[in-house]
Amino acid sequence: MTAPESLFRGRLKILQKKGGYRFSIDAVILAHHIPLKDMDVGVDLGTGCGIIPLILAHRSSSARLYGIEVQEGLADLASQNVRLNHMEDRITIVHGDMKDFRSYLEPGVADVVFSNPPYRKVLSGRMNPDPERAAARHEIKGALADVLSVAEKLLRPSGRVWVIYPSERIADLLTRMRAFRLEPKRLRLVHSRPDSDAELVLAEGLKHGNPGVKVVPPLIVHKQDGSYTDELKDMIGE
Repeated sequence: MTAPESLFRGRLKILQKKGGYRFSIDAVILAHHIPLKDMDVGVDLGTGCGIIPLILAHRSSSARLYGIEVQEGLADLASQNVRLNHMEDRITIVHGDMKDFRSYLEPGVADVVFSNPPYRKVLSGRMNPDPERAAARHEIKGALADVLSVAEKLLRPSGRVWVIYPSERIADLLTRMRAFRLEPKRLRLVHSRPDSDAELVLAEGLKHGNPGVKVVPPLIVHKQDGSYTDELKDMIGE
């Protein structure tokens, strides 16, 4: 069963399954940080219910967006969400394996590629019994290296990749970005509260870019009382 939810004070409607995979605030944070220019082509690797392309299309009326999802149930749900928000002319959902992207997209077509990829190794931590949630969190159907390899091939020269990832795996992220010639250019750490350790890192990479990374001020998600900070409220349109 699905249940509708909304963002931006009801201007964007999202169907989510009551059980199974549900998008998290990570995806909303990532979408907020992705800059789009007029007529840009953007590709979401592992789009889930389509939340990131939907937010980006809400913000930009001229960008052409693709969401690739290997799980058929989630790809169908993402397509429903595109239709629900009347964004069929801007968002295309593809049910397929990102590694087979050449069957539906040309190499070098994208200005920006983005992903909120699975981050747990298959044999690490408790595996969720729900297959959709397990695949969203564990590297079952695609690992970080797959995401970055496909991103490098999809991006035009000087195209950019955006990823949100656990901060405890920042070394893995930066090492693999460089291995696929996606030079890290900007990092932002995400903290749950002002006095907590970072939990996530936002990373921007430039295809075949020169070395040099900028670390910008951190993002704080919650105030000490547990409510969202003003910056987070702005991201979700409250």
